[in-house]
Amino acid sequence: MLMLTPTPSPPVVNVKDESFFKELGLRIAQARKEHNITQVQLAATLGIAQQTLAHYEGGRLRLPASLLPALSHELQTPLEELLGQPASAKAPAKRGPAPKLLQHMERISALPRQQQKFVLQVIESVLAQAGAQ
Repeated sequence: MLMLTPTPSPPVVNVKDESFFKELGLRIAQARKEHNITQVQLAATLGIAQQTLAHYEGGRLRLPASLLPALSHELQTPLEELLGQPASAKAPAKRGPAPKLLQHMERISALPRQQQKFVLQVIESVLAQAGAQ
C-alpha cells in the first residue's frame, strides 16, 4: 500500500502584511538613497547579502524585526518613520520655574538651615495671603 504524505501548503500571506512589507521596503530604499548609501554598503553594514536587501526593499522578503534597530541607526531615520507611523507627538515640555526663580531657589538652598526656614515661612505667608484674595 502506497502512503502519500500531504505536501505542506505555502503560508497564507495576509494582503495587509504584503502591503506593509512593500511599503516598508520603499521607505527603506528612499531613506537609503537620501543618505547616498548603496545597497552594497548598507547590506555590508547590516551583515546581510545585497540581494537580500534588494528583496527587502522590493517587499519580496519579510524584513526580520531584529534588523529594524540597526536599519534605523544606519539610515538615521526614526523607527516610527521607517514603519510608516506618524512621529510620536512628544508631550509638551512642562514649564519649569522661571530662570530668576530658579536662581533664587539655588541661593536659598545655600543659606544656613535656620535662614531657609525663615524664607520658607515668608513665602508660605505670601502664598496664603494670595490664596485668600
